[in-house]
Amino acid sequence: MSVLPPVIVWFREDLRLTDNPALAAAVETGAPIVCLYIRETGIPGARAPGGASRWWLNQSLMALAASLEGLGGRLVLKTGDALKVLNALAAETGAKSVFWTRRYGEAEKSADAAVKAALKETGINVQSFNGRLLMEPWALKTGSGGYYRVFTPFWRAMQAAYVAPAALPAPKRLGNTAAASEDLADWDLHPRGPDWSAGLADAWTPGEAGALARLAAFLDGPVNGYAETRNRPDLDESTSRLSPHLRFGEIGPAQIWRAVKGGVEARRIDERAALVFLSEIAWREFSHVLLHFNPELARKNYNSNFDRMPWLSNAAALGFWQAGQTGYPVVDAGMRQLWQTGWMHNRVRMIAASFLTKHLLLPWQAGETWFWDTLVDADPAINAASWQWTAGSGADAAPYFRVFNPITQGSKFDETGAYVRRWCPELARVPDKFLHAPFEAPEGILKTAGVVLGKTYPKPIVEHSAARQRALDAYKQTKEEQGAA
Repeated sequence: MSVLPPVIVWFREDLRLTDNPALAAAVETGAPIVCLYIRETGIPGARAPGGASRWWLNQSLMALAASLEGLGGRLVLKTGDALKVLNALAAETGAKSVFWTRRYGEAEKSADAAVKAALKETGINVQSFNGRLLMEPWALKTGSGGYYRVFTPFWRAMQAAYVAPAALPAPKRLGNTAAASEDLADWDLHPRGPDWSAGLADAWTPGEAGALARLAAFLDGPVNGYAETRNRPDLDESTSRLSPHLRFGEIGPAQIWRAVKGGVEARRIDERAALVFLSEIAWREFSHVLLHFNPELARKNYNSNFDRMPWLSNAAALGFWQAGQTGYPVVDAGMRQLWQTGWMHNRVRMIAASFLTKHLLLPWQAGETWFWDTLVDADPAINAASWQWTAGSGADAAPYFRVFNPITQGSKFDETGAYVRRWCPELARVPDKFLHAPFEAPEGILKTAGVVLGKTYPKPIVEHSAARQRALDAYKQTKEEQGAA
């Protein structure tokens, strides 16, 4: 009996076994499967992952390798140019097919197209699949044939058009096709000297099992309050925290969509809450649409009129913001949460981003770069689109005159002060009335609370009203110059 030549499944941003179209298609062939992950080199214009993402990738690859071994398979690790690695592995194993999940960054898309063309020339069958998004970025078109630039009509169109495909089960068994592999420990993805990852390890369980457990826990109750509590950073269960799992493909958006819709149909999940939650999945889709049609989204203003924006250059102010030492507690709490856990609540992300771009009048690219390095869910589409939205330079952007007041935002969304007290423990004894503006507290109250402004907790690096007016003037100047151009 003839033995089919192996199929190489090239894992990239789809580090899961369940509902993985590329893997499922390979299993369907009945051929032996070589499971591969490449630490790619030599992609022009590709952005290196940040430190937090490298930590997560290390953990996720270990989890994937363990899952494969549990099925009798093995994860082969290689470093180098993807085409050279694939050609060499095909020669080593006798593989005649390569399957993968599509990527959407411009550099990665170009590299994949070149690899696909070159492999096909040598007689290797190449198939790519959508396992990262609900719909391809080019699938939904406006009435005029263009892409959606405003989220609300995009969300309406997606709800009308999207039908989740049938779920794909994980393989029941995988053979172990012999192939040489590198050692993951040699990749130095885990931080050393110092190892700053303890807080990340305490906060997260990377891998497919962790993703599925987090989804199940969220849908088992917390989702029903999502519409009311999603802006509450003090509540640990107010959001799903699935974003890093989605980023690395440990769970697919179709899995989330089916689970939520199934819960609604079974009347376990409130329909309104479900739609609000799924709209956040749709924002991820919308961001990928923007990235597809604007490949330089992380570097250039979506709205080129903002090229005239008189941003400041202030390394000291940027450093205070990065370190959570601005003197505004909700901003500082968010930035410290980010540094310790690799994640920040979405409401606080907006407050912190608004503070950087409007109170400090620093360019959004500086914030986007910092988030890229420190977020475990640093996604090339969402990170850039969200920063541009806050700065006012993006698609469907927040109006320029919307300047978040960090004092009132903190008081409104961290009403009990639990969030600030957790991440800014030096303010733990400040009364609620002054917690979000300790600089307004009488000296006696600060003394009782053990707070010395400028020593135990910083004084504000800018005054809110003056900074707000400076931002409004700068944005107004930009609009006027646009009109005069």
